[in-house]
Amino acid sequence: MKKLILSFALFLGSMLALQAQDTFDQELADKVGADPYGMKKYVIAFLYRGDRVEEYSAEERSKFQEGHMANINRLVEEGKMVLAGPFFGNEELRGLFFFDVQSLEEAQQLTESDPAIQAGVLKMDLKEWYGSAALPLLIELHSKIAKENI
Repeated sequence: MKKLILSFALFLGSMLALQAQDTFDQELADKVGADPYGMKKYVIAFLYRGDRVEEYSAEERSKFQEGHMANINRLVEEGKMVLAGPFFGNEELRGLFFFDVQSLEEAQQLTESDPAIQAGVLKMDLKEWYGSAALPLLIELHSKIAKENI
């Protein structure tokens, strides 16, 4: 019985491997910059509460937030940002950005274009990350499920 189960598991695994090979799309892999594993490098920005938050009124912080959101949308349109979002709660760690760039230096320049960063309302810590090259495809998919813009 063990040999039968092992044989079936090997057969099933072989079939799944063959199916995966049949679904590989070289054109799409090239488009998203995938390596042979379907992965690539990104830079993640961890957004933290800035040191100067208390220096601004609620109205001023609201204006910085508007500029922050406009900057995110600009970076998405330029293809430099593939994922962004806040954390729930009111903790020091406020959110994440996933940049589709090759260097920490380029990500640093992009973060410095954010009005909330410039004002010290937010600060960022940048880390290189290796993940699925398919992340940029989420932007198009997201637009198909969002009724309203943020």
